[in-house]
Amino acid sequence: MYASYNGPMSATDQRPPAIFLMGPTASGKTALALRLAERFPVDLISVDSALVYRGLDIGAAKPDAATLAQFPHRLIDIRDPAQPYSAAEFRTDALREMSATTAAGRIPLLVGGTGLYFRALQYGLSDLPEADPALRARLADEARVLGWAALHARLGELDPAAAARIRAGDAQRIQRALEVIALSGKTLSAQQGAPPQRFGYRVLKLALIPADRAALHARIAARMDAMLAQGFLAEVQRLRARGDLHGDLPAVRAVGYRQAWQHLDGEFDVAQLRDRAIFATRQLAKRQFTWLRGELDARALDPLAKRHTDVAEDAVAALLA
Repeated sequence: MYASYNGPMSATDQRPPAIFLMGPTASGKTALALRLAERFPVDLISVDSALVYRGLDIGAAKPDAATLAQFPHRLIDIRDPAQPYSAAEFRTDALREMSATTAAGRIPLLVGGTGLYFRALQYGLSDLPEADPALRARLADEARVLGWAALHARLGELDPAAAARIRAGDAQRIQRALEVIALSGKTLSAQQGAPPQRFGYRVLKLALIPADRAALHARIAARMDAMLAQGFLAEVQRLRARGDLHGDLPAVRAVGYRQAWQHLDGEFDVAQLRDRAIFATRQLAKRQFTWLRGELDARALDPLAKRHTDVAEDAVAALLA
């Protein structure tokens, strides 16, 4: 029925359509994305800060090879874990893939839980200085000696507004905020107030928001147990065996991987690894819920409700009607 998309379908809004499928971790985003891909002419584009890295498979809940062969996802496995990947890079890559999808007469369906990436894509980023590898290395060295909490305190003195938004344990954003100040002489907060340009796509936002948090927490725990049974620790051991990865890299700081890395450093046993990883994943989900509350134009779907897939399909069909 929807073999292809043949151009703008709105008399008042001539922008091409796109779909954002968002939600907290373990809420069933991939399953719904595959269901939509079976029925509609969509190309799947991943919006996940861990799935960009090659080798982060089990612990990142990356779709398996058979699934990816049947349902290709763009922006998966595009970066080595030794190389950080920024929201600005994601925006450039995602816009390129969306343009290619639209040019092929299909609809981009962006699926994931990284709110920063979705926001950077839709609303753009400030004209901030590019990353400086030497400065980043120096800040990372300082953090290894002083701790990221000390650098967060330094940021609090230089840019209180940014420090209030950034968690004390969010090493990547602390590093970037201090980097911006050092390179430009201006605070990150002062440079993020530019009004966004109009996005080039007409977006349908679908947000998977489980009403039963306890059920989501149970799914998170069950998924962690499944990951451990599938060889998650062996996967992290292979990454460590490379010899060029360390705990300050964004890939290694990903939820689950950080705790596994610490376990292999001898900080705690496997039982504590499981508990800490589940707790960290629940905290991630909590932050994702906070982000989703700000997406006022999103269509909320309860993934634990029986008809949520039907409702999502109806919404996509209406977009393409």
